[in-house]
Amino acid sequence: MAIAIADVRTAPVGLIHLSLAVGGFAIGTTEFATMSLLPDMARDLGVDAPTAGHVISAYALGVVVGAPLLAVLGARMARRHLLIALMTLFALGNGLSALAPTYGWMMLFRFMAGLPHGAYFGIAMLVAASLVDPGRRTQAVARVILGLTVATIVGVPLANFMGQLLGWRSCFFVVAGLAALTAALVAVFAPRDHGDPAASPLAELRALRRPQVWLTLGIGAIGFGGLFAVYTYLADTMADVTQVGPRMVPFALAAFGVGMTAGNLIVPKFADRALLPTAAAILVWSIAALLLWPLAAQHFATVLVAMVAIGIGGSLGTVLQTRLMDVAGDAQSLAAALNHSAFNTANALGPWLGGMAIAAGWGWTSTGLVGAALGVAGLVVLAGSWLLQRRTAPATT
Repeated sequence: MAIAIADVRTAPVGLIHLSLAVGGFAIGTTEFATMSLLPDMARDLGVDAPTAGHVISAYALGVVVGAPLLAVLGARMARRHLLIALMTLFALGNGLSALAPTYGWMMLFRFMAGLPHGAYFGIAMLVAASLVDPGRRTQAVARVILGLTVATIVGVPLANFMGQLLGWRSCFFVVAGLAALTAALVAVFAPRDHGDPAASPLAELRALRRPQVWLTLGIGAIGFGGLFAVYTYLADTMADVTQVGPRMVPFALAAFGVGMTAGNLIVPKFADRALLPTAAAILVWSIAALLLWPLAAQHFATVLVAMVAIGIGGSLGTVLQTRLMDVAGDAQSLAAALNHSAFNTANALGPWLGGMAIAAGWGWTSTGLVGAALGVAGLVVLAGSWLLQRRTAPATT
């Protein structure tokens, strides 16, 4: 899709990427910190831990619904204006979450906060990729995602610490402030485009007619679920299995963030050369790390190592984002946003299946085995995408 740009480089590319990454930092902080604050939230809202986990699913459902809906409705908007509107809505949703009086209201406000998540990331990554050479697209996408991964190192542990000190609601107030800051930075530094008057919701929906789009989304929706299965119940697993106090949880969260950041700094360089093989390698890595989780969870030192390894698997999102750019044709906005619907489908699927395994009496560490099974399923979908590409490549050429 062609976008008319009045002044693509109103600011240095690095500064534009940084501005977009601040939004990723806000999103990453609220998405992952909510999981780590579940025990406190459950007590305050008067529900048990598995029921409180539905708050995470409500946010994920908001992403799944909001990503395609807002991307399609905003097809003709200038990307800069759309990004500002999305971050404003995100700030409002998180501010209201901090004030939620009951569990029911919390579910509603988390759903609302999730609506702009996928569309923001999708549009931000398209803007970031448009400012660099085609051979460096994955690395540009990774710079936006870097905001999210840094959040897992800095934002999430700090939010967890603040939650223990000032109450879990303080986390959502801080995220609302970060979202407002992002809207201001985008308004100042983002490229001043005029949108595409020829764009339309119908044109964006054409992406859904492409089998490779669905297969790519399937890889993320299924294969990424294992990461969330383990992460969601990390605090409870460390209390019951590792038998360490809650003050140790932020260190494990930071280890996960180190892994995600390392993965998003290293993996994109390989992905820009060989996209699908890199995605397959990440899935195999994740399967191995998740299979080892039941053993690693027994000791705090091995928990840290395992969380770094599982975090590296988070780079799959960056790789699949570039894959969607290749297979979506002219419907770039919708496809880019749908990637985050897929990953938040994983965010709902992983904790749900992990919670079922725990409720069935398999123990807290069974989330690792559930996650590994999801990784294998994602690998099967990836194999199907690769076989379809081999079969159709000669005809396309």
